[in-house]
Amino acid sequence: MRVIDHLKATQGHTAFSFEILPPLKGNDITRVYSIIDKLREFDPKYINITSHHSEVQYQEMPDGSYIKKKIRKRPGSVAIASAIQNKYGITAVPHIICKGFTRDETEYALIDLNFLGVHDLLLLQGDAKGPDKSADPTKINQHATDLQQQVNDFNRGIYADGEAFEANATPFSYGMACYPEKHESAPNMESDIRYARMKVEQGASYLVTQMFFDNQKYYDFVTRCRAEGITVPIIPGIKPIVLRNQLNVLPRVFRTDIPEPFAIELARCSTDEQAKEAGIEWSIAQCRDLIAHGVPSIHFYTLMATDSVRRIAKEIY
Repeated sequence: MRVIDHLKATQGHTAFSFEILPPLKGNDITRVYSIIDKLREFDPKYINITSHHSEVQYQEMPDGSYIKKKIRKRPGSVAIASAIQNKYGITAVPHIICKGFTRDETEYALIDLNFLGVHDLLLLQGDAKGPDKSADPTKINQHATDLQQQVNDFNRGIYADGEAFEANATPFSYGMACYPEKHESAPNMESDIRYARMKVEQGASYLVTQMFFDNQKYYDFVTRCRAEGITVPIIPGIKPIVLRNQLNVLPRVFRTDIPEPFAIELARCSTDEQAKEAGIEWSIAQCRDLIAHGVPSIHFYTLMATDSVRRIAKEIY
């Protein structure tokens, strides 16, 4: 089943899903499987796999010159998505991103995913800071909506170079990101919602939010989206805090506010373990409130937080 089919089939129940990272270069997939095994009992309807662009590093040579090297610390999401879907029978959703990938590389990924029977995607711009400022702008997708257009063309049987081919029997279905507290590059919320509507009008079957800690901001965002004619599911993304320094790091990196009561509670923590417990309790309260408001699904970001997500899921599912 496609993600959108799972969301439509919830019948008043809130579905469970989560996101994982590919293992670091040199490691095998067993760590990924161990995360899934810890969370499988909560009946995840789909599992997202993040994608990471290469990093550009300059290596000094004996003669004093430098050579540019591209280093990818994690493997791509294509093979991992296929392995998860085939091992567990759970819909796998690889992230496809603009940053660090040419249109040709994206096309090869789509060809491979189709061959492997993986037809759900999450389309994203990727990290704001690209890996290589010298990349030819004519060969990459600058924005998520550009990437979306490439996937739409592929679904219609058009390659990136404009050549036609026989369209695949199963087109790709995809979701895209949205931002209850505004994307960092958007000049205002009105503009941001306008882009969210564009994503839906061009084919996104659902939207999933950036992490947030204040449910009211999510509710207000959904209300404004509905007023603008956005009718697709808007999935809340939840990230349990597990470290004390995330009180300052997450707002700075992800442009998300931490409500004052939660901030005060975290500031009182003297250890990471205390912060982790506070994060679990806050997320449980968040999720219970979201479920009471009838959200179709809750999507968990598990980076460094698998055990926390498991404890939260035990309380709410």
